[in-house]
Amino acid sequence: MAASSASSSLFSLFFLSLLLTMAMASPGHKAHSTRSAHSNHGPASHNYRDALSKSILFFEGQRSGKLPSSQRMKWRGDSGLSDGSAMNVDLVGGYYDAGDNVKFGFPMAFTTTMLSWSVIEFGGLMKAELENAKEAIRWGTDYLLKATSHPDTIYVQVGDPNKDHACWERPEDMDTPRNVLKIDAENPGTEVAAETSAALAAASVVFRTCDPAYSKRLLDSAIRVFQFADKHRGSYSNGLRNFVCPFYCSYSGYQDELLWAAAWLHRATKNPSFLSYITVNGQTLGADESDNTFSWDNKHVGARVLLSKAFLVQNVGPLHEYKGHADNFMCSLIPGTSSSQTQYTPGGLLFKMSDSNMQYVTSTSFLLLTYAKYLTFSNQVVTCGGVTVTPQKLRAVAKRQVDYLLGDNPMGMSYMVGYGSKFPERIHHRGSSLPSVSSHPAKISCSSGFSALYSGGPNPNMLVGAVIGGPDAQDRFNDQRNDYEHSEPATYINAPLVGALAYLAHSYGQI
Repeated sequence: MAASSASSSLFSLFFLSLLLTMAMASPGHKAHSTRSAHSNHGPASHNYRDALSKSILFFEGQRSGKLPSSQRMKWRGDSGLSDGSAMNVDLVGGYYDAGDNVKFGFPMAFTTTMLSWSVIEFGGLMKAELENAKEAIRWGTDYLLKATSHPDTIYVQVGDPNKDHACWERPEDMDTPRNVLKIDAENPGTEVAAETSAALAAASVVFRTCDPAYSKRLLDSAIRVFQFADKHRGSYSNGLRNFVCPFYCSYSGYQDELLWAAAWLHRATKNPSFLSYITVNGQTLGADESDNTFSWDNKHVGARVLLSKAFLVQNVGPLHEYKGHADNFMCSLIPGTSSSQTQYTPGGLLFKMSDSNMQYVTSTSFLLLTYAKYLTFSNQVVTCGGVTVTPQKLRAVAKRQVDYLLGDNPMGMSYMVGYGSKFPERIHHRGSSLPSVSSHPAKISCSSGFSALYSGGPNPNMLVGAVIGGPDAQDRFNDQRNDYEHSEPATYINAPLVGALAYLAHSYGQI
């Protein structure tokens, strides 16, 4: 998986110039001049505003650390208050990735990047929910700043996933080992380092005007971490295989994360050195790969869409090829075109794989709506062979996916907990499935919690807003707690959905 070793010396001389070259636009306030032209005036299929509120609230249920007085998900309590002590570093905070009690740095960073991108593109439409979205981002970035506080070292995981998964216990009770894993110059992990850089850079854009000092701190860390990622190349799935695989192995290599991080640093700084890095290394890093999947593991498609904005909206000529790359992805999604490659269920759901398929639904829907925004701004379309695909068509495809998720499907089931009249009640999530500390103060031990995993009753605590893995390829869903492939929520499922719901809620005049 060796990539071309494009020199990181491009970055050694320009730190002091970065603040002078940063664009000063605040997130959510660019390219909205055309939005009234594509507002919808018919009846809304769903209460997208309610779904938006709940999709953000979900993140409070995934919090690790000392919970603030503003915590709204009241059945959760403090947890992981000594995280990092094994290596004399403060790693308290951050998010549990899904239904377990491990803090995996790779998906946590991607979650933070996508929450930030949601706010950058659609934060101006969120109204009252904007502050809640920013708080969700800050909970992630506060942790990532801690994890990157030591030079040439990134702490990438807290907890032993094998021992954690051998227990079924509340995070407030957990007594499994809180091992700390790190990458450094001798044991590199380019994927997780570059994704962490992307998260910090994207968040720096979010906080640029509302908290400039915090934004600068995020950006300074993002640049330093990117230098480290680029200089010390290697897969974290090699050195840390026994701890990160099969949970969050990197299957796509680290080239996509390097391109993705460089794209975000270019977006955050407008510094020509990052543009140079992208133009010199883009092809080597997989800019035109035909891997049409966007997820915590593979960022190629996301990088193409993000870089296409620089060309379409900001007229950055050297990045013109990324419109073509992004177009190819969009064409792969549209049934009936010569380049269509996407499988859909009989009920119309985009289907990539059985394990946590809804993550691909939400990430793809976000990209469709975001790219449609860029195309509208520049009065452009997508050409798929002999078929012209308009921004309106891209929005319609995205809306169909979100509507399916919210209940327009053969099961009549909302796959967001707490939204609609019928939703999953037995999700694969330890804290949700066990009695809360307030209702059951006594400790629930590692093994005794398994009775809850296999019980047929609904979860006692509602993890409002959680989007689970979703139905199978035939639109079937059994709502069984031990079926983690279909019943487990995850932060990276929700993160891109936040932006999509904000657009739809605004589009239908709900906010």
